[in-house]
Amino acid sequence: MDVLAAMDFFNVEVLTFTGIVRYHLLFAIHLKTREAQIVAIKANPSKEWMKQMARNLTDCYDGFLKDMRYVIIDRDPLYTSCFRRMLKDRGANPLRLPRRSPNLNSVYERFVLSMKSECLDKIIPLSERYLRKAIKKFMAHYHAERNHQGLDSVIIQPDEHVGLAHGPIKTRSRLGGLLNYYYREAA
Repeated sequence: MDVLAAMDFFNVEVLTFTGIVRYHLLFAIHLKTREAQIVAIKANPSKEWMKQMARNLTDCYDGFLKDMRYVIIDRDPLYTSCFRRMLKDRGANPLRLPRRSPNLNSVYERFVLSMKSECLDKIIPLSERYLRKAIKKFMAHYHAERNHQGLDSVIIQPDEHVGLAHGPIKTRSRLGGLLNYYYREAA
């Protein structure tokens, strides 16, 4: 599990002055730790854009997949043979899911469900900038404030307030109160 990651796309519709624009969000998730990263947000992804995403993901200094040996992907046509070859050449072997197998990707399907049900389904993004801001705040909440049932209800990146038994209870709110985190301040 230490060397296994997964990637997928999901769509978010944004209301703009020119109408509704559908953005594709590419994300990657480390299956053991549940650490996730929104790799990119793009209205019209292309083959060239996907090549750049492969470079970014496998960057030897800060690429999300730099220490991963296997990456689970579905059969989305955006995962071109060139994209898959670039991942494989850099040591992250893509494993394509079989056709019509929705239950084989449960970890990243759960991530998407959490992001949509806790955040994106409750707002109407009015621009790409607002969408990016909302996702950034959700990701901070997801990593540092949210318990993860698949990890025995632990927080992925807990701060110093986690586990304190004494002190006044405080609230940290994000996105106007959509995402709340309750903690004890050190006495």
